[in-house]
Amino acid sequence: MGTFEVSKGLMMTTELTTGQRVARARRRLGWDQSQLAASIDRSVSWVSKVETGRLPLDRMSVLGQLAEVLGVEVTELTGQPYRHETAELDSGHSAIPGLRLALQQATMPGGAALIAATNPPTLADLTARVEAAERLRQDAKFTALGDVLPQILRDLIVLCDVAGGDDVPRAEGLMLRASHMARVSSNLLGHHDLGWSAVQRELVAAERAESPVLQAAARWDLCGVWLHEGELGAARDMARKALDDLEPHLANSDQVIRALWGAMHLRAAVAWSRLWDRSEAEMHLDEARQAASGLPADGNVFQTQFNAVNASIHSVEVSLELGHPRDVLSRADLVDIAHIASGERQSHFWVCAAVGQMMNGKAEPAADAILRADAIAPQHVRNRPIARNLVDDLRSTDRHSRSADIRRLATSMKLG
Repeated sequence: MGTFEVSKGLMMTTELTTGQRVARARRRLGWDQSQLAASIDRSVSWVSKVETGRLPLDRMSVLGQLAEVLGVEVTELTGQPYRHETAELDSGHSAIPGLRLALQQATMPGGAALIAATNPPTLADLTARVEAAERLRQDAKFTALGDVLPQILRDLIVLCDVAGGDDVPRAEGLMLRASHMARVSSNLLGHHDLGWSAVQRELVAAERAESPVLQAAARWDLCGVWLHEGELGAARDMARKALDDLEPHLANSDQVIRALWGAMHLRAAVAWSRLWDRSEAEMHLDEARQAASGLPADGNVFQTQFNAVNASIHSVEVSLELGHPRDVLSRADLVDIAHIASGERQSHFWVCAAVGQMMNGKAEPAADAILRADAIAPQHVRNRPIARNLVDDLRSTDRHSRSADIRRLATSMKLG
């Protein structure tokens, strides 16, 4: 095993597996394995296999359920945030202090007064910089994104403070988009407190701009925060509320509204799948597919990547969370993954496909898929708990021909 574990910003003496963290949290409650098994309607054998690493925790729905009954945050079980040996693979961790300060200034009253700005930034300049940063976000280049995002946020704090008239919604729209990138980076790296700060500023942006479009975009991101934290009921309820509020605006045939409507249905589908309600999850998937059918194939309103391909990727994820491995593979076969312009989405698809293959007992294609995901977006893959659990599982079996490659990936992930 490795020598360090970073959890909640503290340096620990040993690196634990997810199963060992589950056992630690169970013992803290004074429970034996039978008590934990009863609380989640599983067998003692299942708990034993999870805790010893013989059964990987390959679904966020299961991790979330365990965290809830054990009274811990999901990150205590996953061990996030993870740190890596090189700055490139460290995925923007070095930017976290600057990002934290910028978000603190962005969310506190009078935060602009704390920033020295001799030449106030312009809308045109910041629009170009936000668009460039969004390309980095979609390519999952989080180290490069971390190099520019804190300064973008600081400049937007000043711009939003001095903007007036018609410039207010434009400036606040840029702040929402930049805060979204801060939210994605923070949640990926396991700094969920920063994810909350970022989405709070998004909600403020929507209120200041008096825009139902920005409100929907902020709520979509709020659902994302809750899904990362395993707060599934909250994510489900927010999706419902947002859909109810969006519905009256659908009549004007605005494509942005329709895309946000579809994207919110995808959030709801994931939430319901993690609550193990197949009927509701599939209903929301159907609504999303219908919305996507009339929208551009390369749609990416407010970084939602809402389009037909992303809807099909979500169908794979929903089957995975519901625990239907055969459906994962049959749906994955239908995904036209080459036709989505997002390295992050492509990588996410291959991670889901890899887990599905492993759930079906197919180690060879599982290894191929996870290695393909890592080749596309390593900074995304190496910070995902589910991907790390899968790599650890693949490392312990000889039922595939990619052992050397998997061992190298495990070493890069600091899995021991």
